[in-house]
Amino acid sequence: MPALPKAFTDTLIGLPGYNEAAFLAVHDSPERITSVRLQPQKVQSIKAVFPQLDAERVPWTTGGYYLSSRPSFTFDPQFHAGAYYVQEASSMFLEEALRQTVPSSAPLKALDLCAAPGGKSTLLQAALPAGSLLVSNEVIRSRAALLADNLSRWGTADVVVTNNDPRDFSRLENFFDVMVVDAPCSGSGLFRRDPDAVQEWSYDNVILCSQRQQRILADALPALKPGGTLIYSTCSYASEEDEQILDWLMEHENLVSLPLQIQESWNIVPTESPVHKASGYRFYPDKVKGEGLFIACFRKEGDAAVPKKGKSKFSELAKKDVERVLPWLKPDVDVRMMAHDGEVLLLSPAVAEEMPLLQQLYIRKAGVKAGQLSAKELIPDHQLALSTLISPELPGTELTLEDALHYLRKEDLRLDAVIKGWALMRFGGMNLGWAKILPNRVNNYYPKEMRILKSGMPEI
Repeated sequence: MPALPKAFTDTLIGLPGYNEAAFLAVHDSPERITSVRLQPQKVQSIKAVFPQLDAERVPWTTGGYYLSSRPSFTFDPQFHAGAYYVQEASSMFLEEALRQTVPSSAPLKALDLCAAPGGKSTLLQAALPAGSLLVSNEVIRSRAALLADNLSRWGTADVVVTNNDPRDFSRLENFFDVMVVDAPCSGSGLFRRDPDAVQEWSYDNVILCSQRQQRILADALPALKPGGTLIYSTCSYASEEDEQILDWLMEHENLVSLPLQIQESWNIVPTESPVHKASGYRFYPDKVKGEGLFIACFRKEGDAAVPKKGKSKFSELAKKDVERVLPWLKPDVDVRMMAHDGEVLLLSPAVAEEMPLLQQLYIRKAGVKAGQLSAKELIPDHQLALSTLISPELPGTELTLEDALHYLRKEDLRLDAVIKGWALMRFGGMNLGWAKILPNRVNNYYPKEMRILKSGMPEI
């Protein structure tokens, strides 16, 4: 990677835990860390996904693993099936922060405000208590589309993806129990992973990011209910984006800092804001097996008013149509079936209950899209194929790796399948998507926008 600019490293001198020699050495090293986190509703064993690799647990998260080498995720059908999410290990610490600051086992309403591409949202979904609701938001439209695709792969019905500016959440005053703000930042913590970003760094950009972070927090915090938890993080080392933001929060918002218990073996560096002594935590790549991260937690004080709900624009599916959809789902699955714009949506009870409020936002995806009901049949959607709701008894065919990659590129398939009609294409027992098997051809229904564009095969 390019040499770190002196103008950048000079800003780090004096920061808690900063060791210049070790920091520069780790950035000069060719070693790169690869980590993934399993989707617990789809797979329970890392060896089931990566049988040929050694794996070591990430200590502060459930289902997170370091891999001994980096496989070709693009050419791994199980990645496209949503068996796991490729996530930087330091950012997985969000689960530990949540565990220590939100001890309740009761269902929660959570917001991931700056969510794309989806790593922290998939982690939150897996870590929140059963029956919870997660709103996963991204302000940039193209990144919101990527976020929706990644959460479709994850496959659960308790997530709503929105495409809104942070100020829009002021309409949901006192609504969320948990708010995660992984704020846009100058990105210095990811220089090892993205060397091109080194050339884009400037102190002026640090200041601009700090101002943007303040605006984002001020706009969104009315939506956090009193007693609720704010988790703030960046992938920047700059004090202006880290400790100084904590002081700004303490001065302008009704918040109490929440210290965390950190195991010494984790090598995470505790820090405090200079004025109000709010607790924060720094991750350095020469100390932890991961990239640069800053994280801090707060509890909001005050009294809460209950938000008022309007009338939902979503209508419950007619009973006769519910009966047509049920055979596609696991027995006794707890979902609400809603009709919207000619499509059938499968919503968790928590999502369905809050839709009258959430519809004030621009919703990109709600729950799991089952498909469209025609006069003759349900035309199933890709989201249903990847969902954790789908019946394991539906017709399907197991593909070879070569055929699976043809399918994922949306190429023609030639199968010796005896089944006819809608069929799930599977690899390693995991659903990849739909095909319709006709007497003389196979129609590939893999979504065009999600297809693999690269040619070739994975290296063994």
